[in-house]
Amino acid sequence: MSFIRRLALTSVALLSLTAAAQAADPVVVRAGYIPVLGAAQAFVIDNLGWDKEAGFDLQLKQFDSGPNMIQALASGTLDSYIAGVGPVIVAKSQGIGVRIVAATALEELVVAAGPELAATSGSAKESFAALSKKLGRPLKVATQPAGSVPNTMLQYWLWERAGIDKAAVELVPMGIDATQQALLAGAVDAAIIREPALTIITDRNPKVKVLAYGGDILPNQPGNVIALTEEFIKKHPDVAQKLVDLTVRATELIQKNPDVAAKAVESAIGKGIIDAKTMSRALASKAVRFNVDPTVIVEQTAILRDYQVKLGAVKQAPALDGLFDATFYEKAAKKK
Repeated sequence: MSFIRRLALTSVALLSLTAAAQAADPVVVRAGYIPVLGAAQAFVIDNLGWDKEAGFDLQLKQFDSGPNMIQALASGTLDSYIAGVGPVIVAKSQGIGVRIVAATALEELVVAAGPELAATSGSAKESFAALSKKLGRPLKVATQPAGSVPNTMLQYWLWERAGIDKAAVELVPMGIDATQQALLAGAVDAAIIREPALTIITDRNPKVKVLAYGGDILPNQPGNVIALTEEFIKKHPDVAQKLVDLTVRATELIQKNPDVAAKAVESAIGKGIIDAKTMSRALASKAVRFNVDPTVIVEQTAILRDYQVKLGAVKQAPALDGLFDATFYEKAAKKK
């Protein structure tokens, strides 16, 4: 055999091996998340290696709010969004191709009062008015940026449910970690928070009290969702299905074996600061209900959308048609 022929055959073999290796590479899912328990399923999937077993690579990147994550989604640096539904509505209204393929949790958000506000008596309306008068200023309430679910749901509770005077409140937008520290330090009088922040804060300062749980703010309040870009769904429908399948599996683990799930979540957002026992208590908290079925939150999402319009976060109410794609969950549910 001539040298040239041997070289050609070797080149063909190397090309074949390279092609085979590339074909075996797992599909990467670049997913943004905020560090709350509503994203617990993603932490379980990643930490326990279920994504690799299923043939894809879930790469998680932390953000401090949903609106910031939407910017990354719009720029093409993310394939998946794991956070509150509100920014997805805003994104859809701006023509960004994104679909909600699963929910992850319900009624995550609670309104917590700092020690001084918690010590007052009467209704929330009376307590805000009395403390505001005593301090001679509006009460500072920490929340996430305008357009986020926490911001929208906080204002919904303040003005629509509790009937609190707007003159008695100053909204202070900040990130999740900053909110936790501000409430503990007494830099704000109240805050809208989620787990595990609620468990951490009340452990450190039992004088912090819950003014309203998620169901008090809005029954079946939409929590975190998993959204994928339309481009990713079109290109990798099989991976989208696997992601939802594993989200259902992770939810079952959280509900049936929270101690195992807590270790996975602690490694993702505990960072050595929150121990697994604390995380396990947070997973079983009244402040979060895990749910994957996206149809459960459609009606409440419409309420949230309409209130975003009222607040000016969205100029006009975008149709929710096409925002939810329940087909992946329906297939996942049939496999159970």
